[in-house]
Amino acid sequence: MVSIDPRFAVAAASDEIERVYAKQREHRDTVAATTAVERIAKLRRLHDAIFAHREEIYAALWADYEKPPSEVDLSEIYPAVSEARHAIRHLRRWMRPRRVRTPLALLGSRSRIVYEPKGVVLIISPWNFPVNLTFGPLVSAIAAGNCVVIKPSEMTPHTSACMKQILGGIFDESEVAVIEGDSAVAGELLLKKWDHIFFTGSPAVGRVVMRAAAEHLTPVTLELGGKSPVIVDRTANLDEAAKKIAWGKFFNSGQICIAPDYLLVDEAIRERFIEKLRAAIAPETGLIVNDRHAARVKKLFDDAVAGGAEVVAGGEFHQRALGPTLLSNVDPESPLMQQEIFGPLLPMISYRTIDDALEVIAAREKPLVLYLFSRSRNVIRKVLSGTTAGGTAINDTLLHFFQLNLPFGGVGESGVGKAHGQFGFEAFSNARGVFSQPTRFSTMQLLYPPYTKFKKKLIDLTIKYF
Repeated sequence: MVSIDPRFAVAAASDEIERVYAKQREHRDTVAATTAVERIAKLRRLHDAIFAHREEIYAALWADYEKPPSEVDLSEIYPAVSEARHAIRHLRRWMRPRRVRTPLALLGSRSRIVYEPKGVVLIISPWNFPVNLTFGPLVSAIAAGNCVVIKPSEMTPHTSACMKQILGGIFDESEVAVIEGDSAVAGELLLKKWDHIFFTGSPAVGRVVMRAAAEHLTPVTLELGGKSPVIVDRTANLDEAAKKIAWGKFFNSGQICIAPDYLLVDEAIRERFIEKLRAAIAPETGLIVNDRHAARVKKLFDDAVAGGAEVVAGGEFHQRALGPTLLSNVDPESPLMQQEIFGPLLPMISYRTIDDALEVIAAREKPLVLYLFSRSRNVIRKVLSGTTAGGTAINDTLLHFFQLNLPFGGVGESGVGKAHGQFGFEAFSNARGVFSQPTRFSTMQLLYPPYTKFKKKLIDLTIKYF
C-alpha cells in the first residue's frame, strides 16, 4: 500500500479550505436572506436524508467502533431527527422579530429584537457521537440562516465519510461543506476568520479553539465535559437509581460527555446499592474508539487499584473491549478522580452527610451535569442551591439531553454557551436590538442642555422614578 506524505495531505486540505471558504463568504448574504419557508425546506431535506441513509450510518459506526444499531438509533439518529423536527415546527416563531416593552422615560419609542444570521460558521464535531453532535448543531446553524463548514473527527473515518456523502447529496458546498482530516487540518481551519465556532470535545482542545477564535474576536460555543457527579441519598428508589445509573454510565462504553463520572453514595445504603448496581450492569458490546484511548482508560484503572481501590464489579479488559467496572474505596486525589474518565469505569465514594458530598463536588471544576437521586425535597433544594452545573437531572440520567426546550451546555471548565432548540438557533444568530422613534419629538429631549433648574429637576425625577 502506498503511503501519502502527511504534508501533501495537509496542503491538499488547505487548498480545499481556501476554495470552500471563499465560496461560502461570497454566498453568505444569499443564504442569510432566506425565508423561514426556505430554511424549513432545507431542514426537511436533512431530516429525510438521515432516514434514507440509516443503513449506511449503522455500517459506518459499526466499522469505526462496533456501535450496535439500537444504540445508533437511540443516540445518533433520534437526537438528530428530533432536533430537525423541533426546528421545523418552531422556526417561524424563532425568526419573528420580538417586541420589547418601552420604559416610561422613552415614552413614544418602539423597540424590537431581530435575529439575523452570523454568516459563515465552523462546526468541529467529536468522535463519540459523530452523527448526533454534527447534525444537531448543523440544524441550529441552518435554522439561523448560516453557511456552514464542518470538521468531523478523524477518529471515526467511516462515519465522517458517510456524513460527507449525505450532506453532499443535499447541499451545495457553498452552503454546507465537510472538510475531513486530522488535527493539522483543524489547525488550518482555525486560522480562518469565522463568524462563529461551535466545538464539541475536551476542555484541553477547547482552550486551543478559544485561543484561535480570540485572534479574530470570533464568538464560540464550547461543549466540553468534565467530571459529572451522581449523588444517591438514603431516600432514593435504589432499584430505579441502579438501573438508570448503570445505563447512563455504560451506554456507548462510557464514552459520553454527560455520563455519570463518579458516584457519591450515602453510607447508610452503600452495601444495598452496590448489590443493586451489580445486578443492573448489562454486558456491553461496543468498543473504545481506539487503542490509545483504551490504554488511557486501562491506566486509570491500574493506578486506582494500585492506590487501594477495590474492584466491586467488572475489571475485565480485552484490548479495546473494556467491561463495565465499578470501583469503591477510591482515593479522591487519584487520577481517576481528577480526570474525565470517558470510559466504562465508575468510581464510588461514600459520604456521611449531604454536606460531605457537596464538598467533594466543590473541590472540582463545575460539571457539565449534576445527577441526583433523591425523594427528599430538602435534599434536592440543598443540592441545587449549593452547587453550580451546566445542567441537572433529578432521578434520571442522560434524558435531559433530549429535552429540546431546555438549554444544553456547560459552565466554566465544562463549556461556554448553550445549544439545542431555540437556544441553538440563538447561538448561531446575532440578536440585533432595533430602537425606533416614530415621532419627531422624544421625551428625552426635555433633558437636553442647557441644564436649567427646571431640567435639573426633571433629571432628578427621571433618575429616582423612571
